[in-house]
Amino acid sequence: QLQLVESGGGLVQPGGSLRLSCTASGFTLDRYVIGWFRQAPGREPEGVSCISKSGDSTYSADSVKGRFTGSRDNAKNTGYLQMDNLTQEDTAVYYCAASNAFGVGLNRMCSKDFQYDYRGQGTQVTVSS
Repeated sequence: QLQLVESGGGLVQPGGSLRLSCTASGFTLDRYVIGWFRQAPGREPEGVSCISKSGDSTYSADSVKGRFTGSRDNAKNTGYLQMDNLTQEDTAVYYCAASNAFGVGLNRMCSKDFQYDYRGQGTQVTVSS
């Protein structure tokens, strides 16, 4: 079965950190760009981080720049989103997606309208004191 599975979400206090993981099964993730997106209740999806196939290049949305870091370990078929200095505004369902597109800039691939080949079910992140 071809799928992406996220893990690592949960409840954290403001200022805290979480690391999300995105593991692929049934396909080799190193052929795919990984995108991390989030959606809060009543809001549109937002791309927060996109990671190139090799991991050498990343894109971060302005809203998370300097706090969130996308990375990947292709040997483990897994992508990561390290989230530091979390605020209540970061509360959302976070999901990862994978695309084998090439020649497309990461900033475009982090657009909420970009079509990905695979998408995970998501993991809830709640920031609250």
